[in-house]
Amino acid sequence: MPYLMRVELPDVPGSLGRVASAIGEAGGDIDAIEIVEKRDGFAVDDVLLEMSPGTMPDSVVSACGTLDGVSVLWINRYAAGGNLFLDLEVVEALTEDPASARDRLIDLLPIAFRVDWAARVTPGTDGVGAKVVHATDAAPSAYDIDRDRVPVPTRLPGDEVYVECAAPFGDDLVLLGRRGGPEFLDSELARLEHLVGLAMTISH
Repeated sequence: MPYLMRVELPDVPGSLGRVASAIGEAGGDIDAIEIVEKRDGFAVDDVLLEMSPGTMPDSVVSACGTLDGVSVLWINRYAAGGNLFLDLEVVEALTEDPASARDRLIDLLPIAFRVDWAARVTPGTDGVGAKVVHATDAAPSAYDIDRDRVPVPTRLPGDEVYVECAAPFGDDLVLLGRRGGPEFLDSELARLEHLVGLAMTISH
């Protein structure tokens, strides 16, 4: 079963090698790695793992936690499996059929951002009763959100299950939900803004 682990590590030569060795010794096998963000001498990486039979993800977390300066921010099963889906692949998919680019973006965001659902909604009056324009299967059926609260890509309070973010999408909003965390990083909000802008441009 694939797992996705988000790990913070010192942005110095050899750090990733130490993490990879710890993962291997704990029974994990790395399929792919993506740098998500760099900040203040640290890097945040998403690591796609396959676990050996009988290996629990806790053992990988514990092994990484013994390394100086390394913190596992989050680990969970990765339903998309196979590989990490990069932004360039999203753009290529959008250009294949410009007329459907806006809906296609919503379909692809859960894979590209490793989230559980995405939705495009038109906010209702005073933020109540938003209309769902297009959403993935796991998305909630109802939203109460005010367009004025989201002038730029923004982290939302979420609930006890999901952490959420939203971004302007023309007159609408795009929302993402990730079960159990981690919080959306500034780099992810910037990526979301960029992809939304591209989808709007391509669809015109």
